[in-house]
Amino acid sequence: MATTKQSATSPSKRSAPGGAGAKTTRRQNAEKGFVASKGLGEKLQAVLVDLLELQMQGKQAHWNVVGRNFRDTHRQLDEIIEAAREFSDTVAERMRALHAIPDGRSDTVAATTTLPEYPQGEIDTSETVDLVTVRLEATVSTMREVHDAVDEEDPTSADILHAIIEKLEQFAWMVSAENRSPART
Repeated sequence: MATTKQSATSPSKRSAPGGAGAKTTRRQNAEKGFVASKGLGEKLQAVLVDLLELQMQGKQAHWNVVGRNFRDTHRQLDEIIEAAREFSDTVAERMRALHAIPDGRSDTVAATTTLPEYPQGEIDTSETVDLVTVRLEATVSTMREVHDAVDEEDPTSADILHAIIEKLEQFAWMVSAENRSPART
């Protein structure tokens, strides 16, 4: 294989891996390593859109919750929103580390999320608790649905899912407890 010396002012022209849409740079894909299969990328994308939608629906709930225990519910929603934002960033950055392309555009999220649509307008705290619990559980369900296939191909990504599942299940338990009464024996 013959090599040619490139001048410092004339970077080499190489085609980008992955085909159309990718742009070449002077240091095109300097990093190597594990590359996600299309299926792994799609599974992580499914998790990403649900986390992004959870964040947005959490904001909708946060802005429009009213009623008893408003302040605590309002603050608890802030915690969920911040966690969902951090989790979505972690998943998207993991996708990029595996050379997959995350798609967080609003039209993509709206078209592909598994979360039910959040109602418009003011919502009582009790109903908000139930609505948010359903969305937390739906997000976890997506992660559990893809988990085994993700783990088979990339245990590191599965570890990320483990941490997110643990925290979202904890949020679901804490939020839903707002509407529960003690069990009677």
